[in-house]
Amino acid sequence: MSKEEAAEVLSIEGREVRVTHPDKLYFSKQTQLSKLDIVRYYMSVAPGALTGIRDRPIVLKRFVNGAEGEAFYQKRAPSDLPSWLRTVTLSFPSGRTAEEVVVDQAAGLAWIVNLGCLELHPHPVRSADLDHPDELRVDLDPGPGVSWMDVRQVALEVKSLLEELGLRGWPKTSGSRGMHVNVRIHPRWSFSEVRRAALALSRAVERRVPELASSKWWKEERHGVFLDYNQNAKDRTTCSAYSVRPLPDARVSTPLHWPEVPDCEPADFTVLTVPKRFAEIGDPHADINNAPGSLEQLLELAAKDEAAGLGDAPWPPHFRKMESEAPRVAPSRAKSTAKKTPRTKMPLVVVANSPNKDAALAGLERWKSKHAEVAGLLAVDDVLVDSMRGTSSTWTRIRVNLRHVPEELRPAQETPDPDDDPTRAWRSTRAAKRPSKKDA
Repeated sequence: MSKEEAAEVLSIEGREVRVTHPDKLYFSKQTQLSKLDIVRYYMSVAPGALTGIRDRPIVLKRFVNGAEGEAFYQKRAPSDLPSWLRTVTLSFPSGRTAEEVVVDQAAGLAWIVNLGCLELHPHPVRSADLDHPDELRVDLDPGPGVSWMDVRQVALEVKSLLEELGLRGWPKTSGSRGMHVNVRIHPRWSFSEVRRAALALSRAVERRVPELASSKWWKEERHGVFLDYNQNAKDRTTCSAYSVRPLPDARVSTPLHWPEVPDCEPADFTVLTVPKRFAEIGDPHADINNAPGSLEQLLELAAKDEAAGLGDAPWPPHFRKMESEAPRVAPSRAKSTAKKTPRTKMPLVVVANSPNKDAALAGLERWKSKHAEVAGLLAVDDVLVDSMRGTSSTWTRIRVNLRHVPEELRPAQETPDPDDDPTRAWRSTRAAKRPSKKDA
């Protein structure tokens, strides 16, 4: 059978889109969903999905081997882009630029889904002004063992704070364990200012519900639900409304009405259930663009924090060091500069590195079996599962915090199992190119 015969051609609003390998299974474990099933899902919710991505540059996160395979990020538009799809040129903190795809219609949505884009990752800017976001993103990321009830409570606290500040939040499930609250704003502020406002919001929520929420960047310092202010840094993207997530039940990042939040369950929203919901109630975020707000009060709150001694918080690791930023080093590795004595460190050991999360988790179980007595002393949040971003994909690092283990019982750092850090060769090459102090 030829490639042409293997493809299914869809006619969408007067445009033809070829779906290659339409019968290829994208979800095979719990649901039997093919690539064509995913395309048809997106067509059933296209008006809602387009509300989140229209007129925005998109990072293509491609699952070419389906939801159970490894994904990779593609910033640059493919060379075979249809003539009816447009691009815009983005610049990144690294100084590089890229032509990124902009999707404005259902045919374009189907075209990028055919590339393997299960998730939609738009930037928080419009194509006419790439330097001033029109959206502040509140990403609620629960730590290990944190209940969904706690996530919902923190989301409602975010709603309350936003309303006091004259802003409207639009909630949606993340499609995984967390929630997102998006806030439309006037495109008057820079990325740095929007991030500064997001940090102030995160700290304010933490002060209101300190037992539930955290604004701390380093995982070893967090508890409860982390409000990830860094999702507002330039070049960061999160999955937008109606994105399909790579979980066995094909969950969907689903927009909600606020009255739904106290009782909603993320597992209720999947590729199989959301189209019916969309047909019956429409898109809860249909009016999201109608009432943008101002960041002035949040920035005033940020100024008060800074006057009280709260400086900038850590940025993502690939960003250049900011002038007002504290030393970008985890507390477990930091040393005091005042007396040249080590500050209190978290006793962390790395137990697994792998591009395959399941393989890393299996390595964690082997470590627990080997150190059964120690494993029995660990709290739920002593296991730190980090999704690390490489050059074009993510990988998983698992660390164990031994803070609850008596010193005499703490195992030493061993070679992680598995120990497949895909960035190691790149970091070694970069280090080799740096001039030595002797040469400088």
